[in-house]
Parts: sequence; C-alpha cells; structure tokens
Amino acid sequence: MSVSLTPGSLARLLGEWNLGAAPAYRELADVVRLLILDGRVALDVALPSERSLADTLGISRTTVTAAYSLLRDQGFLSSGQGSRGRTCIPHRGPRGTAADGRSELSGAPGLAIPDGLLDLAYASLPASGEVVHRAFAAALTELPALLPGFGYDALGVGPLREAIAAHYTAAGVPTTAGQILVTSGAQHALNIVLRTLAGRSGTKVLVEHPSYPNALDAIRAAGCRPVPVAMPPARQGGRTGWDIEAMESALLQQRPAMAYVVPDFHNPTGRLMPDTERRQLVRAASASGTVLVVDETMRELNLDGARSTPLAAFGPAVVSIGSLSKSHWAGLRTGWIRAGESLIQRFAAARTTMDLGGPVVEQLAAAHLVNNLTEPLPERLASLRTNRDALLGLIAENLPTWQAERPDGGLSVWCRLPGPLSTAMTVIAPDFGIRLAAGPRFGVGGAFEHYLRVPFTLAPEQLRTAVLALRSAQDRLEASPQLRRDLTSPPAVAIA
Repeated sequence: MSVSLTPGSLARLLGEWNLGAAPAYRELADVVRLLILDGRVALDVALPSERSLADTLGISRTTVTAAYSLLRDQGFLSSGQGSRGRTCIPHRGPRGTAADGRSELSGAPGLAIPDGLLDLAYASLPASGEVVHRAFAAALTELPALLPGFGYDALGVGPLREAIAAHYTAAGVPTTAGQILVTSGAQHALNIVLRTLAGRSGTKVLVEHPSYPNALDAIRAAGCRPVPVAMPPARQGGRTGWDIEAMESALLQQRPAMAYVVPDFHNPTGRLMPDTERRQLVRAASASGTVLVVDETMRELNLDGARSTPLAAFGPAVVSIGSLSKSHWAGLRTGWIRAGESLIQRFAAARTTMDLGGPVVEQLAAAHLVNNLTEPLPERLASLRTNRDALLGLIAENLPTWQAERPDGGLSVWCRLPGPLSTAMTVIAPDFGIRLAAGPRFGVGGAFEHYLRVPFTLAPEQLRTAVLALRSAQDRLEASPQLRRDLTSPPAVAIA
C-alpha cells in the first residue's frame, strides 16, 4: 500500500521555514531535505501535491514546484507522475565517476565514495550475529510450551522479566519480576512513561541539553514542554560531567513532572555521571516531586572500564529504561521499564492503549541474551575502542579546528565545529557521500549549530572516508560564505 504525507502533516514538520535567508523555494527544499535525512519524513512516501501544499502553506504554487524540482535534481524526490514524487535518498554523489565505478570528489586527495551513502546519522551496530542466532534457536525450542496460551501479555513473558530483574539485582538494585514491564524497544518504553506520567498538554519535562533526539521528539509529541538544562562544554585535558547545581535549581524552580536523563554514556557526549552526582540528582528530584526517568540503553557500552551504580539504587522514585538495541541488535526491538510495582501496573494499563503485548519468540530469545548479557561484549567493546581511537586520530589530523570530546563509552563523538556549520554541512553532506544528523536535532530551539555528532560504528577505513568527506564539505562551505548563510536556518531544524 502506498503511503502519502498530508499537507497539514508536512506543514507541522516544516515549522518556521520561510525566514528570508534565501529564495523561498530553496528554503522549502532545504528543510524537506533535512526532514528526509533526519528520518522525520520516511522514505518512499508521496509528498503532497503542489497545489495542496501551496494552499496549506499560503505560498504560490510556483514556489512549491521549484522546490520539488530542486529535490528531484538532488536525488531526494523520485520523478513520479505529476507532482506526487516519492521521497528517496540519492544513491551516488553528483561528482564524476571513476573507472572502478566509484564516485570521486575533487579537492579531496585519496577520497573515493562507494555506491550509496556512509550513514553517520545513526549510532547503531550490526547484530552480534552468532549470539543472537543462538538465542533465537533456543527460543524456538521453548515456544511450544507457550502455544496453548493466548499470546497476549502486556507485562511481558515471565522468563524475560525474571532475567531482567536478576540483572538489576546483580547490579546492586534489588528487583522482582513484578517491577519489570517488557516493551518493544526503549522508545516504546519512553512513550508509555510519558503517556502515564506527563499526559497533560504543557507538562514540564526536564532534559539535558544536548539530549537524545528521538526522546525530544517523543516529549514534544506528547504535548509536553521540555525544560533544557545545559551540560558544560568539554574541558581540554580534563573530565567533564553534568552541571548538577543547575539541574538542582531547575528542578526546584520549575518542578517538572518528570526528568529524562542519560547518565550512562550520555547520548550524544558519551559522558558517564559519577555516583556522587547521581546521589545529588536523585535527592533534588525527590525534593521537587519529580520522577526521574533514566535511559540506560548505552550502559553496557563501557569503553574505559569506569564503574557506576544504577541511578535506581539511590532512591525509589526512579524509572529505568533499558534495551538490547545498542549492546546486541536494534532489530530485536526488545526493551523494558523498571519501576515500583504499582507504577508498573499503571504503565501496563497505559500500554494497552498502544498495543496488547510484544512478540513472544523475540522475548524468549531476549531472555537468553539478558541471562548471558556480557557474552558478546568483550569483542564488541574492543572493536569500538579501536574505532573510537581511529576516529579521534582522523579528526585531529584532518579537521584540526574541530574540538572532539573523547567519550567514556557509547557509540559516538560529540564535536564542536569552528563555526555554525552543522545544518549547512548536513544539507550538502550527501554531495560528498555521507549522511549526517544536524546538531540542532539534539537540542531545543535551534541550539547546537556549532556541534555535530559523529558515530564510530563504522570500520576505520570507512571512518577515514567519512572524515575526508567532512573535510571536503567544510572546505566548500568555508570557500563560499554565501552558501553557508543560505543553507543555515536553525529554526527550521528545531522540531515542533
């Protein structure tokens, strides 16, 4: 079945796009391109007709026609019948093609772009293949025992809930299966928590700034108002953490219903919150009546061996969210919520308005993976350390004006750029064979134009290609200040 985007839906995603910094058709095309690159508009979706979008936006049809034509020329819109082209990603850069069939970039010695784009927009790993396959094989042998049942379970299958509870207990947080709700990934878990704890429009939710883009999207989609608290900039040669005093002040003054934090290898900075700061944060949240919602999806990706205590160990008013997406494979779509039993029952009731339970085989496989959680990690962490060090070295060598923060763990490096280049680089990045997520995606109100998150999930040779592409994109922008001004439009990147 074909999927189409309504004019009203696209208008809401566009936000304030017509700022007068460039011709209107260019600004419209640039913002639609960013929405496609960010994944806010899915691939193979038909955009609204020229006439209907023009009427909805209150602009001329000529402007929409020119914007769609530009998107087609750049490879982001297929040549469909009439004006109903479908969204896509260009498969090759617009440069010349080398004899071996690969595109080559002028001005970038030694840089050859493979077919397709190197994706630096997502920080995710391929599956830990043999381990995941073995878990599914074991799950299939256990499935017949569950077939007489209905297959619906809003809380999750017993073996997985027991395995997750045992994992928390071993980490110093005594937990029973009754304190666990299994979800279809961490994002699903956050949506359940938001619907339960912050369902009223305008409810305040404290967030770190920067923060995980999909969490910010979920908070906004729930009608909540994010209350950002800035994280200190990285210090040269020293460890940088959180501004706990600022968080304490915001909690006591704003009294948000909940706070969403990522203390374990924070996304996007890769920082690890010390236990002293965790204790302070839990105490301040308790004093303000705020429920702390802790995203622990990166917790197992500990690259330097530093230890920390789960935040739930410091107080009862903590809701923990976890998943296997980063440690094992995002395709598992298995996550969980840990909280008090009465709160878990409220989450389960809210969950039934979204779905009636998760797939059983995946949960049985996940139980095996949680019971042997560390099995694939030594090899994965060793590979990630190699990639991280390679990326930091490549940035230092090829992008000396960038300030790259060395992460304690996680999957990416948070980089400060020499100027407000982030959105502009994201717009032109496909010309150089890479796909980026603009810095403002990680903030509120168009912040972080000076920043870019660069994952180190690719192999070192691919990271080299990507860094050389980043350098070429920066060179183009620095050589053309007008191009940079035309492409930079922070409010267009801030998602409404």
